[in-house]
Amino acid sequence: MTKNAEEIALRQQRFQKLMQEHMPQTDGAFIFSRLNIYYFTGTMNVGVLWIPKDGQSILFIRKGEERAKYESALDAIVTFSSYKNIPATFLDRGMKIPSCIAAEMNGLNWSLSARLTKSLPNTQFIPGDHLLAMTRALKSESELQIMRDAGARHHKCMNDLLPEHLHEGISELEVAHKLLELYYQEGHNGILRLESFGEELFAGLVSIGDSGNFPSAFNGPNGAYGLHPAVPYMGNKNIKWEKNTPMIIDNCFNLHGYHTDKTHTYWRGKKSDIPANIQHAFDFCVETQNYFAEQLKPGAIPSQIWAECQQRVAASPWADGFMGLGKNKVVFLGHGIGLAIDEYPAIARGFDQALQEGMTMALEPKIGIKGIGMVGIENTFEITANGGKVITGKNDEIIVV
Repeated sequence: MTKNAEEIALRQQRFQKLMQEHMPQTDGAFIFSRLNIYYFTGTMNVGVLWIPKDGQSILFIRKGEERAKYESALDAIVTFSSYKNIPATFLDRGMKIPSCIAAEMNGLNWSLSARLTKSLPNTQFIPGDHLLAMTRALKSESELQIMRDAGARHHKCMNDLLPEHLHEGISELEVAHKLLELYYQEGHNGILRLESFGEELFAGLVSIGDSGNFPSAFNGPNGAYGLHPAVPYMGNKNIKWEKNTPMIIDNCFNLHGYHTDKTHTYWRGKKSDIPANIQHAFDFCVETQNYFAEQLKPGAIPSQIWAECQQRVAASPWADGFMGLGKNKVVFLGHGIGLAIDEYPAIARGFDQALQEGMTMALEPKIGIKGIGMVGIENTFEITANGGKVITGKNDEIIVV
């Protein structure tokens, strides 16, 4: 049961302040996605959340009113069957029909948005997604505590528990299954959430050898054959870990709805047998992560961090493979994370607003090496006055099995 009335109220007030500052023409906002409805109410429900520019919110839900009232501290929870009911509810409560609404456009498909606008023909809808992203990017102390706990469990599984179960001949899929088993034992909630429309993920990715350079099916540098064309995640049962071969694992841990993101590189064989190009590429990724983690301070501009990263990579031997080989390349170094894996902001071009203390970000420098595979590292960080504080543990070495 959520019922954290004070925190829910602070979240709504922060969002209302952003609306007043950046969209003074709006009367309020409509929110549609389960994730944002949960964030602002404490209940994961299907419906529409109305947050006015001033005043109290109304949650319209399709079903489950009793559950919503049990979980949420919100006073106004109304069952509705059609968008046509919304104007009537406003009028019944002595409210005017909004003339301009900031809508979560990423939270509603085309057909449903057509029904909504038909029900409110004299209302103008403008995009409100960016303000929602800005609101969620700033984490409270309670949110940070959950993520720190998730990060500690994440590190324990990948660095302390998993290696003893790895062996020569184990398949990518077997590694994924074993890691999932360990995650569940340590409290993983069993779900991963992405915010980008149409994106999905299950259990992250396990890539042995050159499968790390196979064309990816999502907006990330890691390649993977995956389980099946319909499930291009986890790992492939026919790709097995042979001696003197790298393996990269990139996945997330979910605790009470909040994620941490972590990647590490493993080697089957002796440390002394790691080829120089693999070791040097991994070391460059670690150096890149640590250097830019120090810059994750309040006031830092993500697009400027990305521009400096591109300059450092261009002057290195790794320009071709950095953040993906060939067409697998992506143009970012990291991303915000929280209730979704892919939150605002990204360390990429176009993200020009300053970081704030209390934000959380994943940095994931990776390098694809032709004919060998991918190596790299990723950790989740808190933005602090002293730079990024890692919450997913520290391990700057290839894990040798």
